[in-house]
Amino acid sequence: MPQIIDATTEVPASALLSCLRPYRTPNARRALLELVVTAAPLMLFWALAWLALEHGRWWGLLFVLPAAAFLLRLFMIQHDCGHGAFFPHKGMNDWTGRVIGVLTLTPYDHWKRAHAMHHATSGDLDRRGVGDVEMLTVAEYQALSPWRRLGYRLFRHPLVMFGLGPAYVFLLRHRLPVGEMKDGWRVWLSPMATNLAIAGAAVALILLGGVRTFLEIELPTSLIAGSIGVWLFYVQHQFEGVAWARSSRWTLTEAALHGSSHYHLPGAAGWFTANIGVHHVHHLSSRIPFYRLRQVLRDHPELDAGRLSFAQSVRGVGLTLWDEAGQRLISFGELRRRRSRPLAVLGS
Repeated sequence: MPQIIDATTEVPASALLSCLRPYRTPNARRALLELVVTAAPLMLFWALAWLALEHGRWWGLLFVLPAAAFLLRLFMIQHDCGHGAFFPHKGMNDWTGRVIGVLTLTPYDHWKRAHAMHHATSGDLDRRGVGDVEMLTVAEYQALSPWRRLGYRLFRHPLVMFGLGPAYVFLLRHRLPVGEMKDGWRVWLSPMATNLAIAGAAVALILLGGVRTFLEIELPTSLIAGSIGVWLFYVQHQFEGVAWARSSRWTLTEAALHGSSHYHLPGAAGWFTANIGVHHVHHLSSRIPFYRLRQVLRDHPELDAGRLSFAQSVRGVGLTLWDEAGQRLISFGELRRRRSRPLAVLGS
């Protein structure tokens, strides 16, 4: 009989981790199967698009959409490798992650360090800034100059966040250790090795089919997968009802259960995103393989509550500032209305 977790009350982290420990063991055969059923279709759709475009058939670009879906899933496998949760052995996880990083345009070791920091600080207002989406408090935003406020508003605009942003991150930012360029040669190793491997693979493919065909497939595939990936990462910690706290009040269980969403992605959407929507459980115990997260919910239905729907996630995009007084996210519009209220009262 599985031990019951009450997701509505604060539970000691040790008790939660003890309860979830049996799910943390990866299965090598299952991992290999997941890798094959993800990488093989990706290569197939890439090849079909390539052959179609080689023969002048523009509809070959339709193959880009399923290719992007499988590339997204491959990134989720890389994500599990970074947590040591995909294969049973560290070396297998790391080298699988590094190879996948060439396809996802993501320097594995560099990303792994930043993502570990994200897990250690998620939901902590005093330790923002590494591996997360920039979010300001109301007071911080009001203290900015007009130009910097404009910059933040542009950054949080959906067209930038989910359009230009992914292109910048995967095509440019991942090419250099941004923010760490003076920290020694080790931080350069992962990005530069990944860049070299990407360049080698690109040259080989261009020699086979030409620059135009390569770019017509590679760019949309990577950008579509990247945009969906950024969307998923965004809604996992930016939604109505999310909990954030200062370090003095921050706890692991609160940050996981109430600072991470349970994004309901049924059917194929759940499969292609490798159950990343079960994000609250993932933050409780990041060593649980993605192919066992659904089992956790089946064994512990109390953790299957508080689902975030797609409609709710879309509405949450407009929530851009953390209101410490109200302990909730608010929009620029709500802040503007707050400022206008005293004037309205004065003029009445």
